[in-house]
Amino acid sequence: MTRNAIVVTVLAVAGVVVLMAGPLRLGRGAEAPPDSAAQPSPARATPVYQHRVVRSYPHDRKAFTQGLVYRDGVFYESTGLYGESSLRKVAIETGEVLRRHDVEARYFAEGLSEWGETLVQLTWTTGVAIAYDRETFNEVRRFAYTGEGWGLTRTDRHLVMSDGSATLKLLDPSTFAQVSTLQVRDEHGPVTALNELEMVRGVIFANVWQSYRIAMIAPDSGTVTGWLDLTGLLPASERSRVDVLNGIAYDERGDRLFVTGKWWPTVFQVEVVR
Repeated sequence: MTRNAIVVTVLAVAGVVVLMAGPLRLGRGAEAPPDSAAQPSPARATPVYQHRVVRSYPHDRKAFTQGLVYRDGVFYESTGLYGESSLRKVAIETGEVLRRHDVEARYFAEGLSEWGETLVQLTWTTGVAIAYDRETFNEVRRFAYTGEGWGLTRTDRHLVMSDGSATLKLLDPSTFAQVSTLQVRDEHGPVTALNELEMVRGVIFANVWQSYRIAMIAPDSGTVTGWLDLTGLLPASERSRVDVLNGIAYDERGDRLFVTGKWWPTVFQVEVVR
């Protein structure tokens, strides 16, 4: 049918049926919306939060930190590098290593999380996770998994593992079997290079490798709901002697957030400035 096709319209006016012929026109109130109205609105920018240093604590400069956990007033720390990897119990106030277990030289230790009375430590490329008794550091068992192991944290039901991609893997803590995945995105698309993980007030905090940014991730959707910018946290005089930011721990009872990095001399207690 052509644009000017004749259309017969029936109108009822005061009970009289009137036939009208002619091109059909839309009144102003019924005009078709312009093409632009059908376009989706621009994605809302993810908020970026600054930080405030609350307090600083000493940290072993020789610790190539890969994972950090707060529990009962102490830190549990996983350090990496072949031949230097370890599991440590550390006094917060002094940085003193209270207990240490050296990991086999063939393993490059990575992320760390607690589960019940155990500590679970990842390895980088060997597909092995080691569970230890938290009090004695005696090995309890080993788990196998596919792909690389980077960061590790937990929800009430699962362990959550990163592998340097934009995908977080949810694991059965009793078998390490993969239950599901979480695709992490912000308004620009997938957020890759996710590394150390920590659950903070029901939100997954993930530092982005080789950056001073921590992504705040909704655990039900994978959406990045905020960014914590830690630029300037480490003094310029120290930056040439250290490696990247890597280490997040949270004291739930005291509502304290701690961050550090590989070979950093300091663990910082920071506050998110919203």
